[in-house]
Amino acid sequence: MKTTNEKIALLRQAMQAAGANACLIPSSDPHASEYLPDHWAARSYFSGFTGSVGTLVVTESASALWADGRYFIQAGRQLAGSEVQLQRIGVEGVPTVEEYLAAALSEGQVLALDGMVTPTATVQSLQKALDAKGAVIKSVDLVEGNWEGRPPVPATPAFLLDVKYAGLSAGEKLARLRAALAEQKAGAMVVTRLDSVAWLLNLRASDIDCTPFALAFCFVTPDDAMLFMDAGRLPAEAAAALGAQGVRVMDYEKLLGTLTGYHHDHTVLVDTAGTNWAIYTALQSNPCFTLAEGCDPVQALKAVKNPTEIENLKAAHAKHGVAMVRFAIWLEAELAAGRTVTEVDVEQILLKLRAAQELNQGASFDTIAAYGANAAMMHYHATPGSCSALQPKGFLLVDCGGQYLDGTTDITRTYALGELTENERTYYTYVLKSHIDMAKLQFLAGCTGGNLDIIARAPVWAHGIDYRCGTGHGVGFFGGVHEGPHNLRITNNVVFKPGMLVTDEPGIYEEGEVGIRIENELVCVEREKNQYGQFLGFEAVTYCPIDLAPVRAELLDESEKAWLNAFHQTVYDTLAPRLTAPERAWLAEKTKALA
Repeated sequence: MKTTNEKIALLRQAMQAAGANACLIPSSDPHASEYLPDHWAARSYFSGFTGSVGTLVVTESASALWADGRYFIQAGRQLAGSEVQLQRIGVEGVPTVEEYLAAALSEGQVLALDGMVTPTATVQSLQKALDAKGAVIKSVDLVEGNWEGRPPVPATPAFLLDVKYAGLSAGEKLARLRAALAEQKAGAMVVTRLDSVAWLLNLRASDIDCTPFALAFCFVTPDDAMLFMDAGRLPAEAAAALGAQGVRVMDYEKLLGTLTGYHHDHTVLVDTAGTNWAIYTALQSNPCFTLAEGCDPVQALKAVKNPTEIENLKAAHAKHGVAMVRFAIWLEAELAAGRTVTEVDVEQILLKLRAAQELNQGASFDTIAAYGANAAMMHYHATPGSCSALQPKGFLLVDCGGQYLDGTTDITRTYALGELTENERTYYTYVLKSHIDMAKLQFLAGCTGGNLDIIARAPVWAHGIDYRCGTGHGVGFFGGVHEGPHNLRITNNVVFKPGMLVTDEPGIYEEGEVGIRIENELVCVEREKNQYGQFLGFEAVTYCPIDLAPVRAELLDESEKAWLNAFHQTVYDTLAPRLTAPERAWLAEKTKALA
């Protein structure tokens, strides 16, 4: 197997053959996905860094990888020993990708990138930076032919999600999209993001690990909708059902040709962040199209869950809560018996317990089971050859999720396994305060995710601590575990609306010491309305006890204690009917009121 440096050397040879002086490999596929099919995980292959987000740049004499704060520890370890230099995004003095390339390239030199996997917004930003130097961008695939053992393009069986789960038919959703396009004075759009296509047509498959999406595009006009995917993957009855709602199925590879050969005049809305450069170029080359840049309307439409989705989601979380209760009981019994339990054992038992639940379709992401200092890596993943055994002291952080036909779940609990330091108990309570302060918040309509994020950080900021990630993210419905456009992050400017689903997951991560996170999913709901306007708040839809053993109760105020006690009462009331008598007794003890 080739080393990272040997793989970088192959890229340089390909650059030279293509007449390029640098190349850029993003974490992306033709659909701007966050989690990639293995076929497009080129950045991971060539750099050795396996995190979900990052950008690799290779020049004639150097190479660098950009990663955000979630991955500083992991990337530093995985890049060690290679020539690739880690660029820590957001750290003072670290250049952006654009600044780095502008400094590296000069007049007439060429940056190579694959336009089929690079978002248009990325190319536009790079070109703006390179224009000042007189350097140019060339679309060329340097990966194919230089990736030994490259996985094939996935083509798993596709199906349509029943309306009893989705709440709306494909025809109803297409009507909503067309109305949204008309509001932006556009008549057509290439729906490129896999989560957008999945929601719009109720289309599902398993082309991405843990994420039920099918590789597909959809070109929507005022009176037509063309689904571009391998027709052989879709059962005849599903294709017929789509046809009855005005959707034609065409081969995946025919998209670019269809766009360049289209003969009807339309204003086409283009989401430059989600549309790859090859598609943008094809649209731009057709004189029938007038391009209007804007946000993908489907992202905003699907972010507000309909009542059917919300009720289904609560059922999915109740099932996940049962699995989590049974896991915690199992864990306590194993440790009490003195049996060895590893982080991998934790992941496997959780998979088994979720799989026993009705409508489960597997995990929604790779479980993070991290003991002790391992939890300081936010996206740590244990493997059989590299994992820790649990000890009767310190914390175990478990972040896991399930895919169910009736919803997607994401939950984190941090469990005390025995003796804790005073520092560990204090950190845990700070995180709990942050979690509760967001969950019980009442806020005026019009607030953005950036406004709200500050509320959660206040309890940790007060002690000179921060976490290098957002407080929470949107979650899809039997879809992606990370969903936009809203989130709880200081930079987010999306206004929260009733029906939006978001995680509440503040944390403290001290390298070499500890990692703590507590996470529920919250749905935005209406509260009181008065002369000041409409107030909103959150309802927790995660049903799993929060470990009370590490809590320093004297650090919680009365409103925080009241929220915690009410939450635990809801957890008990929701899960008890689904549990055996011994399990109910265990849960009653774990959800008892905090004095």
